[in-house]
Amino acid sequence: MTTATGTATPTSATRLTGAMSPERKLAIATGLLFSITDVTSVVAMVLYQPVLNHPGFVLSNGAGNNRVLLGGLLEVILAAAVIGTAVTLYPVVQRHNRALAVGYVGLRTLEAAIIVTGIASLLAVVTLQHDLAGTTANGVGLATVGEALVAVHNWTFILGPGLVCGLNTTVMAYALYRSKLVARFIRVLGLIGGPLVFVANVALMFGVPRDDLGVLVVPVFAWEICLAIFLITKGFRSTAATPDVPVDEQQPQLTAAWGPLSLPPDLTPTPVPSPGSVPRSAALFDLIQMLDCE
Repeated sequence: MTTATGTATPTSATRLTGAMSPERKLAIATGLLFSITDVTSVVAMVLYQPVLNHPGFVLSNGAGNNRVLLGGLLEVILAAAVIGTAVTLYPVVQRHNRALAVGYVGLRTLEAAIIVTGIASLLAVVTLQHDLAGTTANGVGLATVGEALVAVHNWTFILGPGLVCGLNTTVMAYALYRSKLVARFIRVLGLIGGPLVFVANVALMFGVPRDDLGVLVVPVFAWEICLAIFLITKGFRSTAATPDVPVDEQQPQLTAAWGPLSLPPDLTPTPVPSPGSVPRSAALFDLIQMLDCE
């Protein structure tokens, strides 16, 4: 909107954005990224069903290839959003605990890398189906390779969104618990959900049926949803704990508080007179004493 003189008048949305603090923008970005991770992970898993539940998918007519490709695209977005949550949380959390903030970035990056590995394995199945199905290639061998690639994806799902996700959730929940940046129930939910999803995937590794472990992943899913909603609607709490100040940043404050040091009067050194200021009588006395010593 412009006035008669051509000067632009800021709208309410512009004023709201301009008045928004950097922390508030980071909170909204973090909440949106967590929402993206939840949506893309669920939808991708639904799209993957033809290749995950049909051992002979690689020998099929390729009717489900586009579904798998779309699921792979969504998981690429998922991996980028996983790293994004760490990037947007780091500037705020590192003020309170830099070690936990750095650890969270590393673990989220590792999780994203494992997810991408799983994507590549399923896309390779689609390639095999497209190029070799219906040819003179050995059908049994082709089916075996396809099943092996699906098995790689299943293991990456256990390692990345399972074990590593459990670790990074616990790390961030603990960092938020100490800093009090979000509501208490969200912090506690993360401290419960992280270890539970880790234990569930360890049990899955050793043969416990997946259907018996579904309830253990509910808290970590609820943690991400509640955290996303809280950050988007309210942002980081202003009543957070006081950030830890590094020692090298504290020293100048201590120096300024005490001021320049000064010696007491009785410890002030006596100035040494220059040779020209020494009385002649004293110089003559020193010369006579030196001759006597010889």
